[in-house]
Amino acid sequence: MQSWTRPAVPALPGAGIVPRIFDAASQALVEAHPHQSTPTLASIYVCGITPYDATHLGHAATYLAFDTLIRVWMDAGFEVRYVQNTTDIDDPLLERAARDGVDWRDLAASQIELFRGDMEKLGIIPPDEYVAVTEVIADVADAVKILVQNGSAYSVTSPDAADDLYFDSSFAVPAWHLGQESALDRPRMLELSAERGGDPQRPGKRDPLDPLLWRSERAGEPAWDSSLGRGRPGWHIECSVIALEHLPTPLTVNGGGRDLVFPHHEFSAGHAAALTGHPLAGIYAHAGMVAYQGEKMSKSLGNLVLVSRLVAGGADPRSIRLALLSERYRSDWEWTDAHLRIADDRLASWTAWAASPTEDADDEFLTELRERLADDLDTAGAIAAIDARICGGTAASKTAVSAIDALLGIRL
Repeated sequence: MQSWTRPAVPALPGAGIVPRIFDAASQALVEAHPHQSTPTLASIYVCGITPYDATHLGHAATYLAFDTLIRVWMDAGFEVRYVQNTTDIDDPLLERAARDGVDWRDLAASQIELFRGDMEKLGIIPPDEYVAVTEVIADVADAVKILVQNGSAYSVTSPDAADDLYFDSSFAVPAWHLGQESALDRPRMLELSAERGGDPQRPGKRDPLDPLLWRSERAGEPAWDSSLGRGRPGWHIECSVIALEHLPTPLTVNGGGRDLVFPHHEFSAGHAAALTGHPLAGIYAHAGMVAYQGEKMSKSLGNLVLVSRLVAGGADPRSIRLALLSERYRSDWEWTDAHLRIADDRLASWTAWAASPTEDADDEFLTELRERLADDLDTAGAIAAIDARICGGTAASKTAVSAIDALLGIRL
C-alpha cells in the first residue's frame, strides 16, 4: 500500500548520539541500539490506525514521537527500516460503517487517504512498508495454522459459525511469557482485556486472557478464503505477521500509544515468539495519551481534535507539530487552544531569528540539541534550549537552522 511523500531531512556535521528511551518491559531507560545481528540497522514497527476518525492529535502525537526517534537514529548514522500497518478490517471499523450507513471499505479508504495527507503535512517520515491488514489475510491464516500445529493455538466452538481459534497464553516458550512485555499483574490485565477488544467472558477459553487469532465467518460479516477456511484475523496476530515479514527480529523498537501496552503489544510479542522462538523486539516504547476537555482523546468518546480540521481552520502544520513537540512524548497531557497559540508565537519568533543565519559552525548548539533528544527524546527540553538562545540574543547559524529541521522537523 502507498504511504506518503518523504520530507527532506538535512544531513548534519559530525555524528549524533544513540538515544536512550523508556522500555515498558523493563520499566527502565534503555539504549535504543540495533541488535548485534544487524549492528548498523535500526528497525522499528509502529502500530497504525484503525481507519475511522483519523487523524486526531493523539494519533499525531504518537507518530511524531517515533518520527523523532527515527530522526535521532538517522543523525547517529544508522540505516533505519520502518514498518507500519493499518487495521483496515476490525470490529470498530465495521461498527462505525454500519452506524454511518457506508461500506466499510469506502470508510477505510477515505480515512487512510486523510491520514496520509495529515502525516505529509506534519512532515512525518513515512514507513518503508505501509501494510494494510487486508493485504496479508492469507499470510496471517498460514501463521495461525503454524500456531495450531505447534500447540499454541486451540479451537473454541461457536453456536453460529465454525470454530474460532485462540492463542494459549500459557504456551511455554523461552522468548516470552504472559506479562513479560507489559509488566502488569493479572487483575489489571483482565481489566484492560475487557476494555480493549478482548473477550474474557467467552465460554470455552482455557484462560479468560487468551486472545482471538482467527474468527470464522459469520453471516453478514466480511470473510476471506484461507488455509483455515473462511474468516478473518484477530487483532494482535496481524501486527506479529507484518513485523516478521518485513523486519529482522528482534526489532530494535516496537512502538505505539500507551493504550497498546496490553493486550496488543503483549500478545503481538507472544505470537511472534511462538512462531519463531525469538523475542519480537528489544524495546517496547509508548507515547502517552492526549486528553481534551478533561477526558482522554478517543474515538469512542468523540472528543477529538483533528489535524485536518485545524489545518482547514488556518493552522500552520508546523505550529501543530511544535505544539505536540512541546510536551514529553511519554507523558499524558491535555490539549488546549493555548497550545496552538503558543506554538504560533514560537514559530514566528524562530522564523524571524532564522531569517539571516551566520556561517558559524555552532558545534555547542548542535551538541546540546543532540544531548537533549538522546535523553528519552526530550523535545520539550530541545525547544526550551532554542528559546533560550533566541532570548539570550545568540544569532542563528546555518547549522542551527538545519539541526532544527533535521531533528525536530521544523523547517524555518
